[in-house]
Amino acid sequence: MAVNQQRSEFRVADAKQYNQRSPLIWMLSHAWEHKLFLFTALVGYLIGYSAFSYARILIGEAADIILNPTTQDAVIRISVMITGVLVLDGIGSLLGSMSTETLANRLERDSRHELYISLLGKSQTFHDQQRVGDIMARATDDVRQLNFTISPGIIFLFDMVLGFAVPIIFIATVNWQLLLVPFLFLLVYILMVREYNTRLSPVIDEQRNQYGVMNAGLEESISGIEIVKVAAQEAFERFKFGKNAKKYRDLFVKQGQIEAGYLPFLAYGIAFGLMFLHSYYLYSQGILDLAGVIAIMGLMGILRFPVFISLFSLSLLQMGRASAGRILKLMEDESDIDENTAGHSGTIEGAITFENVSFGYTDEHTIIKNISFEVKSGDTVAIVGQTGSGKSTLTQLVGRTYDVDEGRVLVDGVDVREWQLDSLRSQIAKIEQDVFLFSRSVAENIAFGVPDAGQEAIEHAAKEAQAHDFITGFQDGYDSEIGERGVTLSGGQRQRLALARAFLKNPRILIMDDSTSAIDSATEDEIQKAMRRAQEGRTVLLITHRLSQIRWADVILVIDHGELVAQGKHEDLLRTSQHYRRIFARYETDLPELEAAGD
Repeated sequence: MAVNQQRSEFRVADAKQYNQRSPLIWMLSHAWEHKLFLFTALVGYLIGYSAFSYARILIGEAADIILNPTTQDAVIRISVMITGVLVLDGIGSLLGSMSTETLANRLERDSRHELYISLLGKSQTFHDQQRVGDIMARATDDVRQLNFTISPGIIFLFDMVLGFAVPIIFIATVNWQLLLVPFLFLLVYILMVREYNTRLSPVIDEQRNQYGVMNAGLEESISGIEIVKVAAQEAFERFKFGKNAKKYRDLFVKQGQIEAGYLPFLAYGIAFGLMFLHSYYLYSQGILDLAGVIAIMGLMGILRFPVFISLFSLSLLQMGRASAGRILKLMEDESDIDENTAGHSGTIEGAITFENVSFGYTDEHTIIKNISFEVKSGDTVAIVGQTGSGKSTLTQLVGRTYDVDEGRVLVDGVDVREWQLDSLRSQIAKIEQDVFLFSRSVAENIAFGVPDAGQEAIEHAAKEAQAHDFITGFQDGYDSEIGERGVTLSGGQRQRLALARAFLKNPRILIMDDSTSAIDSATEDEIQKAMRRAQEGRTVLLITHRLSQIRWADVILVIDHGELVAQGKHEDLLRTSQHYRRIFARYETDLPELEAAGD
């Protein structure tokens, strides 16, 4: 079996860049990319409403023929015409709805893909500040809401606009004097809708934001379910979720209260009555015949549907605007990592230099403080220190997971900020204590960094990581599906799969952050042999407290509270560094005498 997973043809640089564009403009720009469907929908609904309105004129003529019969042929002719026009209405409406539905699904697909590309391009700092549940809400429900904004939202909008415009035009063809009432009604309608939107808009915005809050809380509870159960906090989590759900429900109630006070229905009823009085007045003056009165009232009756449907179309459009705003906000949030697509690229030799590097996750708290050191290509460097001293943070600066606040980090003499980010990271592999595995097959997880790897290469990497035996013990072997985050595996199995993934990638720089902590001593001995073979020709940064691994490092860096307090070999540091002696005193019972020059 070979993993033939193709690299995505898209890159982060392909994502469209927006400069605080409005949500409406953003949605329209996506819709315009499929302008053929947009144009077809408009034409379809225009044909439909024109035919539907003309049918009212024909019905008026039919009433006149029935009241003043001439020939049987006239009745048949007008009946056939009415049927034909209404069939044309159905065809136009079908064409419009099909085009709109296609447009809606393509808009949803494009916007979700654009958001995903944008998220992949954000820095680790950005993701550290986000709540995963809220991001998921934006990538799923908010994007889905864009679909509803087009279908049925845009369909209703076409119904609203064409449902007013076309009948009024036909009213003018019957008698232009009858335009007075429709125009007055339109003016009142616009003022009422404007006031309605003003009250509805903030409620919809708050509603979408509250959905994100509720979803984020749910995700945190489920992700931390083990902690919740161990601490017996199920009742508290239920209360917290119920509180968020109640806020979300209350906003829907508030939306319903606003919609219940939708006044254009009242204005339409008054306008309909005034239109009848005006038509009757013209009829009594001999200006309008009975057929005209019937046609006019039929056309006026058409206006009821756009008034009714605008209640829903305006709500859907407001929801779409709010959702698009949340999506745009996520994409437009600045990332402090520049991909530098035109930057330096090439094969890494592995030399690493830190020049007066300082870094902190926030401006108030500095983690790394003015650290300088050099690592030769091919060297193995062990980084030791107490928990929280900044060891892991130090290694994250090499691959630009974060950018330094002060100083420079150089790889092969080139500042990492000047490297093309994809070229830099593709040649660095990191194995962490908390291994992340995807809900995919074992083979796909091992080949994650090398998607075109064959089965033989995958198995060789697994054997080097001492993982082959337990993998073949699974029912489906390398095709076995791993549960989300590898929950179906033990800690040692997860770490061995991570090692296999790194061995297969064959990086120029290998970072190992306490990567064998969950592996027993016997297995570790075999893995260390493989690791030593894997380290040949590449630079290794090793974070560990295991003395067996530290001893064979070319250089040991001792970190204390974010500062580099000592560096050298194991034997030298035991004599010169108090910090180092304190860390490993339990392993060495016969420590050499501390020299006076020690720290």
